[in-house]
Amino acid sequence: MKPKNGHPSFGEAGASVDRIEDAGIVILPLCYEHAVSYGTGTVEGPIHLLEASAQLEVMDEETFQDWRRAGIHTLDAFRPDPDDPVCAVAQMYMQALDVFRQKRFLLSLGGDHAVSIGPIRAAAEIWPNLGVLQIDAHLDLRETWNGSPLNHACVMRRVVEDMGLKTAQVGIRSFSPEEYRYVQERGLQPFFASRIDPFNDAWMDEAIDRLPENVYLTFDLDGLDPAVMPGVGTPEPGGLSYRQAVTLIRKLGAKRHVVAADITELSKIPHTQVSEFTAAKLATKIFIHCQQPNPSHR
Repeated sequence: MKPKNGHPSFGEAGASVDRIEDAGIVILPLCYEHAVSYGTGTVEGPIHLLEASAQLEVMDEETFQDWRRAGIHTLDAFRPDPDDPVCAVAQMYMQALDVFRQKRFLLSLGGDHAVSIGPIRAAAEIWPNLGVLQIDAHLDLRETWNGSPLNHACVMRRVVEDMGLKTAQVGIRSFSPEEYRYVQERGLQPFFASRIDPFNDAWMDEAIDRLPENVYLTFDLDGLDPAVMPGVGTPEPGGLSYRQAVTLIRKLGAKRHVVAADITELSKIPHTQVSEFTAAKLATKIFIHCQQPNPSHR
């Protein structure tokens, strides 16, 4: 299905619903990239993910459910101001707030990780006592980076310091001295990848138990190991496996009210489709485990 601007909708032809009023899930492609640290290309990440989603089967292989059951509506791709981070974040905030006011589950697609700031701010206004589960290789706790406090490397600093939200940071394996000092000063307890037991998922319950009832899931794809997800802006070895990520999403949906999510930092590698297809598959896991089905689409 192609919306008016020519960008694809999520899934194969006919997988999406035409009207937002009929949807339980709204997908917001945020084509934004500004002052990134390493690799480029995330600005078109949402489009590549949506194109790959057309190749997905609609049955979830674990639950044997049709992930279309909630009703999925894909908004036209939004391109925030690429030169002004303050303006861009405000624009993305308003896009998200409009969806939240309609009481829809929002999945935002990035773009670099800075796209998360606006939607998280909007979610915090609608849902009291909100927490953020961050899957990421990086702490993203810098005060400023590349000339802006709204850079992708500052996302969780804004969440913790400016918004005052509780967080659980998992898969972490890259950070600066400044960020480590901040972790110590604030008493934060990230789940560092080097300390995660690959054969014991108990850490997942501990992470989720730190969060309040309402949770926003922000999934920076570099939280996964590059063997699983090579197409990201800043790949880091030693990340989570695909199955670990899916198990965490399932546990989160079972134990908390997930109000919204995002998937960020996809950067397509030419002549291979593995990263964008995996990212699209993870989106369906969020549909299955984190959003209750729309009764009209059961």
